[in-house]
Amino acid sequence: MTNASITLRTLRVATAAAVASAFLAACGGGGAGDTSSTLADSSGYVAGAGSAMPSSSTSAAGPAGQNAASYSLTFSEEFDSGLNAGVWNDKIWYESAPGTKNYTVEDGRLKIWPERDASGNFFNRTIDTDGKYYQTYGYFEIEAKLPVGKGTWPAFWLFNHIDNRRPEIDIMEAYAGGGPNSGWSDANLHPTAYGATIWLDQSVNGGFKMIQTPDLSAGFHKYGLKWEANKQTFYFDGQEVFSQNVTMGDPMYLMLDLWYGSASGQPDGTTPTGKGNSYEVNYVRAWQFK
Repeated sequence: MTNASITLRTLRVATAAAVASAFLAACGGGGAGDTSSTLADSSGYVAGAGSAMPSSSTSAAGPAGQNAASYSLTFSEEFDSGLNAGVWNDKIWYESAPGTKNYTVEDGRLKIWPERDASGNFFNRTIDTDGKYYQTYGYFEIEAKLPVGKGTWPAFWLFNHIDNRRPEIDIMEAYAGGGPNSGWSDANLHPTAYGATIWLDQSVNGGFKMIQTPDLSAGFHKYGLKWEANKQTFYFDGQEVFSQNVTMGDPMYLMLDLWYGSASGQPDGTTPTGKGNSYEVNYVRAWQFK
């Protein structure tokens, strides 16, 4: 493991620990310090129940919950014709690609699933645009359905490794293996929350929030970020769930991954493997402000 990998993994593990700790502390009361968010109105209606199938909307529709006329589409991956190697890498920059394949593009979706390698070990899979596509500011969105089970840690994030700096925006990270006492999942190890976190640099936290949700493995949901020069606003199914005044100006690339560990624990014999337990991504889109 390289120093770079140690730094990045340590940073993301710290993210989950910090968010979980803050969430548990916040359970005693609300107010400005509350870092949890539940998508329910005063009538008890829970927003964003999701769909068992992905939406059929096209990239021309604009970001969910936004005025489409305010945006220009700059990136659209609909996964209609395989994984485009001219746009995507299937490994993170400091590691070789895993020898066992645990992803595919079919039915108009990218699917990444838990799998063991030839030695019987679970392995991380990262799909990213490092060296191929970057953007500063704008709106970033995926529609996805998440896996279940001990250890599973799917994510959608923006990142860059610039000299020794590591700016990072975690739009969605979920930890199904934590169990009901963790705040991240239910007794069946289905994800019922996700985290949104801002890192100005490694170990320099710019804000975070745990968002309580319906079962994220039961249907497709939209995870979005409006990134402005001095503010970041996170959305779930078009509904604002977290906003932070923060200044970040580095170009970043797109990352989708299925890792293991952190608040989700380590995968084991109970973790469902194979395509039927995939992190399924229907699309990845980005827009610039007009």
